[in-house]
Amino acid sequence: MNKMGVMPVKKLMLSMGVPMIFSMVLQALYNIIDSYFVSKIPDVADEAMNALTLAFPIQMLMVAIGVGTGVGINAILSRSLGEGNKKKASQIAGNAIFLGICTYCVFLLFGVFGIPLYLKSQTENQMVIGLGKQYLSICTILSFGVMLNMIYEKLLQATGKTMQSTIAQMAGAITNIILDPVMIFGLAGFPELGIRGAAYATVIGQIVTMVLGAYFHYKHNIELEHKLYYLKPKKKVIKGIYMVGFPAILMQALMSFMTYGVNIILGSVSGSFVTAYGVYYKIQQFVFFAAFGLNNALIPILAFNYGREDKKRMKESIRYGMIDTLIIMAIGMIGLEFCANLISGIFALSPEIQALCTTAIHIIAVGYLFAGANIAYQGIFQALGYGIHSLVISLIRLVVVALPLAWLFVRYADNKELVFWAFPIAEFAALIVAVIMSSKIKREKNI
Repeated sequence: MNKMGVMPVKKLMLSMGVPMIFSMVLQALYNIIDSYFVSKIPDVADEAMNALTLAFPIQMLMVAIGVGTGVGINAILSRSLGEGNKKKASQIAGNAIFLGICTYCVFLLFGVFGIPLYLKSQTENQMVIGLGKQYLSICTILSFGVMLNMIYEKLLQATGKTMQSTIAQMAGAITNIILDPVMIFGLAGFPELGIRGAAYATVIGQIVTMVLGAYFHYKHNIELEHKLYYLKPKKKVIKGIYMVGFPAILMQALMSFMTYGVNIILGSVSGSFVTAYGVYYKIQQFVFFAAFGLNNALIPILAFNYGREDKKRMKESIRYGMIDTLIIMAIGMIGLEFCANLISGIFALSPEIQALCTTAIHIIAVGYLFAGANIAYQGIFQALGYGIHSLVISLIRLVVVALPLAWLFVRYADNKELVFWAFPIAEFAALIVAVIMSSKIKREKNI
């Protein structure tokens, strides 16, 4: 019998959540390691870091589509397994891989045709545009690794194979860490590639993860049938994936949209603000990705027991998912508040950018408990089939409140650093709405 239906929920949440948390934190390493070594490129460190910041929304968008599609896959695949429908589950898995290939083709076209226009919309600095084009072209044209590794990761997670998923992520992250200095600075006989080396190290790490994820999926996911027939697109299956996953894609994509908007807003003040926020955002990912990792455990556990109509285990899943997420965010908040100066100083950037990054950490981390509760509520809504509710919470957190407030603070406040308060305020506003929505759903589901 599947452990998601029999193991004590508290223990199950930890046994599935810890590997997923580790996996997500390893994913955060991709961008932070790139940034660390890129900040040490001689003569152009600040410009190179600015280029990474401007490229980051597209990288986030790739992850958003992969993760959002994965949420749909995770929820309906877990539900199908809970119902004992092996054929349907196999069709979902096959169509998931097909969708990953299609998504890669879209970003391949963007990498070939769309990058210059995208970068010019955020800056007029020709050096930054040139560096950004070098980096982002490689990351998009070779993005098949990241797109498919996220699909295989979700297929493994949905069937409870979290350890195999973590091993694949670890291998990719370690590959990236080793190759970054080698390819950026030309060590061990490699040519010195600068910012292009950071991009190549990233995509090679993603491809390693993809290969291992595929191997573990086809070897260990015995709950599913692995036939080419299941790769054939089925309208009903794809519709089912996106009924849950499309709101999650939009939800994740809003993070990309917000970062793009913030880059433009802060760029009206100075490039230093843009770079400082970009560095902060990558630091923040260690905490948020840990919370998302636990959320990735909560969704299949809750969805599985929802499919079995086990209300006792549903209640326990919701309770422990919320508590554990808040614990993660509290630890992250305390750690960042006390170590802000030390963390900002890791990067070889100008004193002005380091000081702005420290300020951003101190202010934005105030809202981490609100953010943690919002993340947990979004996972609960997704698992129960209320994807639109998750989308509404994301809209409030990332767009409806955050961007207008950031614009107002930049435009009218004497102290431009007040702009960073837009983010904790937005999280608090979203939490109020999430609590109201959750109360209504619990009454409807009698849980």
